[in-house]
Amino acid sequence: MKKFLFIAYCLLLIAYCLCTPVYASENFTTAYDTTYTVKETGITHAVFQVTLTNTSSQYYASSYKINLGLTDITNIDAFDAGGKILSSLDKTSEGQTVSLKFNKKAVGIGKAIQFTLSFDTQNIAYKQGEIWEINIPKIENQNNFSNFMVHVQVPPSFGNPIYIKPQQQTTTLDFTKEQLGKSGISLAFGDKQYYHFSLLYHLKNTYIFPIRTEIALPPSTNYQQISIDDISPKPVNMRRDSDGNWLAQYALLPSKKITVTVSGQAQISLFPKEEILSETELLAYTKEKPYWETNEKIKKLARALKTPYEIYAYVVKNLTYDFSRVTNNNPRIGAYSVLENPTSAVCLEFTDLFIALARSAGIPARSVAGFAYTQNTRQRPLSLVKDILHAWPEYYDRGKQTWIMVDPTWGNTTGGLDYFHTLDFDHFAFVIRGEKSDYPIPAGGYKLESVDNTKDVTITFAKIFDQATPTIDSFVTLPKFVFSGLPINGAMELKNTGKVAYPAGSFLANSRDLLPKEQTVFFDSIPPYGSIQIPFKFSKMPLSTNKKATITIHIGEHTISQEIDISPIFLTRFGLIGGVFLAICAIVISIFAKRAWRLLFFR
Repeated sequence: MKKFLFIAYCLLLIAYCLCTPVYASENFTTAYDTTYTVKETGITHAVFQVTLTNTSSQYYASSYKINLGLTDITNIDAFDAGGKILSSLDKTSEGQTVSLKFNKKAVGIGKAIQFTLSFDTQNIAYKQGEIWEINIPKIENQNNFSNFMVHVQVPPSFGNPIYIKPQQQTTTLDFTKEQLGKSGISLAFGDKQYYHFSLLYHLKNTYIFPIRTEIALPPSTNYQQISIDDISPKPVNMRRDSDGNWLAQYALLPSKKITVTVSGQAQISLFPKEEILSETELLAYTKEKPYWETNEKIKKLARALKTPYEIYAYVVKNLTYDFSRVTNNNPRIGAYSVLENPTSAVCLEFTDLFIALARSAGIPARSVAGFAYTQNTRQRPLSLVKDILHAWPEYYDRGKQTWIMVDPTWGNTTGGLDYFHTLDFDHFAFVIRGEKSDYPIPAGGYKLESVDNTKDVTITFAKIFDQATPTIDSFVTLPKFVFSGLPINGAMELKNTGKVAYPAGSFLANSRDLLPKEQTVFFDSIPPYGSIQIPFKFSKMPLSTNKKATITIHIGEHTISQEIDISPIFLTRFGLIGGVFLAICAIVISIFAKRAWRLLFFR
């Protein structure tokens, strides 16, 4: 019997030693201390220091797997106190998975295994144009970790980050598991981003009579400056509409077909310039438009949300991006329809719902469409099918007195990365839609059937932005003489002869002889190739005035003077001719009247 019990005990002991123990995460606490060191070359050296601690006396860990969420990994190494522990490196749809096999097992409650994993990767830091971007993946199931710290180290040449997402109270690049669990980490270093663009616009007059049409060029805004290097053929004129769009005007004869080629440069800033608007002007951006419905259901929701951030957070949380709609090119459905069907949204619906809710809450809002740079279209999708563009909203911040761009689409698809408080350098506006919800059309949308598959939008990074000096030609139109008793009307024509917008400003019109003696006349910004006429007027002089008056116009460093003759109508050539004519008429009438009287008398 004793011999039998001994054999049974030995068999059980052997079985215990040969079997891999099964354990659950609740039987261990896991702590990470991770350092990402970015080099000047963009290669990042990552070091994970991990501690697994037993919370149960019945289990121990003999192996461990880490899904790194990165596709490019080199120079990988892993070791514990006993030496190398790397077992395998396997590719998955979510990145590389590292399998580790420990040299020593920590058996017993409170016992811990400490190990180190290190590798190099090019998936963390990128230099796009003049901006360095660092993106660290978020951690899944953050509650499985007792602690998870991340430290980011960058070369001194990078300087201080221009933005940190999630926002930090300090500029230190240390992050907790709570911050990582929400959205991962995104950092940017640099001041401004520069792009070069080449755009094609296909136009055709299908009517039997001449027409005028217009195309929308990327405009200078409170976030970006634009320089138009060339446009061929040249437009008849270029105007700036109430939303700030640059609209190039063309005259087309019947059946005429042209392709307009536009090339230029863009400078993108992270922080917007001030753009002061009156309450009357802002009222236009709270009105209902097609796709931006303000029915009772949307109004009720807007009353509950109230602020721009609450509206943004609601849209991010409640809509689901539908990737199938991008390839199928389904029509835009608008705010109310996506509220009824929130699982089928693309960037247009994220934008439309934000604008509709904001306008219903009395917050001025409008839409922006254009180019957005992305390396990962699953995390940051583009869904205006023609030439793969993007749409996002902006609202007017009365405190900051400027328009603020946000992107709820990318806030949703990146898993919560903050695209409200700080945007990025990757959004390049082609058109702004506030006065109308579906006009103007951005570059890439001017297609003809014969060229429907052409690539009409080409954007590349640039090294610099040509800081061209704004220049204009000015022409004053004034009469050479005016009858006294009539007002004096004039006009100033300004033609932008430079590559960049001529800023809004004013000119001074004065005269020692006329009223008002001095007047300041304001004008709006003038886009390249654009011209405007600004009227001005002096008051009428007494009917007896007979003098010469000089009017002087001051604009910038230029001065234009013109002399005007002011005379009573009876002292002018026309007055004399008219007087002689009236005298002759009076004589003739008097003769006929006298003859008529004589005939009447003798009868």
